[in-house]
Amino acid sequence: MFFATASSLVVADAAWAAFQPAESSTARRPPSGKQVLAYGNEELQTLDYWPGTRAGTPLVVFVHGGGWKRGDKSMMEGSAKLTDWQAKGYAVASLNYRLVPDATVEQQAEDVASALAYLKGRAAQLGFDSYRIALVGHSAGAHLVALVGTDPQYLRRAGLDMDAVRGIVPLDGAAYYVPDQMEENALLLGATYKQAFGTDPKRQVALSPTAHTTAPNAPAFLILHVQRKGGIAQSQGLGDALRKAGTPVTVQGFPGRGLRGHAEINRKLGEADYPATPVVDAFLAKVFS
Repeated sequence: MFFATASSLVVADAAWAAFQPAESSTARRPPSGKQVLAYGNEELQTLDYWPGTRAGTPLVVFVHGGGWKRGDKSMMEGSAKLTDWQAKGYAVASLNYRLVPDATVEQQAEDVASALAYLKGRAAQLGFDSYRIALVGHSAGAHLVALVGTDPQYLRRAGLDMDAVRGIVPLDGAAYYVPDQMEENALLLGATYKQAFGTDPKRQVALSPTAHTTAPNAPAFLILHVQRKGGIAQSQGLGDALRKAGTPVTVQGFPGRGLRGHAEINRKLGEADYPATPVVDAFLAKVFS
């Protein structure tokens, strides 16, 4: 039997972090034309933007993971995702957001919504179609995009409706229903979840996308997961709740186990031979049509 100690939680957290590498599995020349833009006044309220190949192209906005307390927008640069999405002509944005413990998860969701509002307000200047935007996130970023896509308060505070994005793609997310996630991961990653979500059950539920799936929601969801017990249950639970609300949703699993598989879906997405790539490509093509 495994008993959690303070040292074991630190080791588990360090191991989790070790599987969050730069996204590119092979060296690629960074695409030209990147702009670094500030959507707020705080140091981390910035984003990288790559224009599409023509005016009026769709925009894919990516939200990085990192346990709500680490990670950076620069993980997109040189990635297979960026190469794939640019090859399809899409504009791409990669967001930074304020990090725990200096900011709350609520403020992180506000940052995602604020960045969307900033981008939509400058669509003509930046050269993309403000009505064709998809939001993609990995790990903690998957939780944030799912929260913004289900709880209307965040987009409304930014002056946007729930149809501000055409689709939401959470990649192997966590904490779609926070209380269950914390119970499932109490031994290994409990410290990370406690730091992010605290111990107040009401706040934990308030930060759970699955608890906010009563309409309105974002128009469509594609929820992907690898073979992690908690990730499977969380993804299926969110998918079931969205279906009951009448929101179009697909939940699909892919090979890959544990933290290695969790990192792989992020790092390899966009590679032609990675199984999730054509699934995401087809979803984006559909919501952008």
